[in-house]
Amino acid sequence: MGYTQGCLPLSRWDELNTFFQNSRAKVIFGLNALYQREVKTNGAVIGPWNSSDAEALMKYTVDKGFTIHGWELGNELSGRGIGASIGADQYASDMVSLQNLVQKIYKAFEVKPLVLGPGGFFDANWFNEFVNKSKDSLQVITQHIYNLGPGVDNHLVEKILNPSYLDGGSQPFRDVQNILKKSKASTVAWVGEAGGAYNSGHNHVTNSFVFSFWYLDQLGMAASYDTKTYCRQTLIGGNYGLLNTDTYVPNPDYYSALLWHRLMGRRVLSTSFQGTRMIRSYAHCSKRSNGMTILLINLDGITKTEVGVTIENETIAVASKRQIKQTHSSKLRNKEFTREEYHLTAKDGNLNSHTVLLNGKELTVNSTGIIPSLDPVEANLRDPITVAPYSIVFVHIPGIHIQACT
Repeated sequence: MGYTQGCLPLSRWDELNTFFQNSRAKVIFGLNALYQREVKTNGAVIGPWNSSDAEALMKYTVDKGFTIHGWELGNELSGRGIGASIGADQYASDMVSLQNLVQKIYKAFEVKPLVLGPGGFFDANWFNEFVNKSKDSLQVITQHIYNLGPGVDNHLVEKILNPSYLDGGSQPFRDVQNILKKSKASTVAWVGEAGGAYNSGHNHVTNSFVFSFWYLDQLGMAASYDTKTYCRQTLIGGNYGLLNTDTYVPNPDYYSALLWHRLMGRRVLSTSFQGTRMIRSYAHCSKRSNGMTILLINLDGITKTEVGVTIENETIAVASKRQIKQTHSSKLRNKEFTREEYHLTAKDGNLNSHTVLLNGKELTVNSTGIIPSLDPVEANLRDPITVAPYSIVFVHIPGIHIQACT
């Protein structure tokens, strides 16, 4: 892998920040960790980080009144790295330098930008040393997720629909949390970049309906291991963008992300599912009420599953129809005996479709680019939830009482 000279003109930085302000985006900007550093033929990086270029950009950013939510150092240089690598001890020292730089330039600011790193692939020994030697200088540890392998793989759909394969995706989330707990650092975990399949994904897979199975499962799984933020690769670009690269029309994952954002609160509820392994289930306190929202993903293309929900010692128990227990009436508020359901399916049942249906209606932007209203259907709270083959269901239950959500 070769590295080429690149330049971000300040005029372009001005334009980008205007876009950030207009879109109300919280921006994490990645800084060049290899600036004026020697890279050996084996990819090993020699010497400490040269922060002069980053310092100039930060000063300009502050002088212009631009708001940056966080500064991240480097890209995919952890462990063996991609093309180049930095030892954990040196990288930790570089993070201290970045933190000191942020403290100096933002001295007059009560709220300072976050300091993040390493923005790379998980390596247990490397991450463990990095966290323990960075300590108070590192507010957020970031990892990248491309657990489906290369985009050229013709078996991506089979991986996405395999519950055992999806289960394996939990390992890096679990391992990072174990490292953070043992270190007793205040650092929190983020996914700094995730596109599922590297090298720009795979057309008609990573930009189609089927990819929402992987994406939403990742969001649910990451949250269950206390991952605070999950950054999708990309908004636009490659074959894994949330928007179509040519038309800017939303791909199915855009609507999946939007429903997650609107319905799933930050508090994760312990969830178990009894029945077929082809149903994935997650539950959070609702973002819209004091109730909860459940996410159900049916990886089975043949079987319709009817499920019921119970609450047992603050654990959300979801079960297929044969194992349903009656929802405890003591948990219901008197005025609320309905729930709201959002059923996502592929147009014409084609998993590779770039068009998604919500409750049977095609989601399309209008002629001015306005996103359609994402309206639920109401159902009786005591009826089982029907999860169609190859479908995704968000279920908002405002009238159910859970102590953790009040």
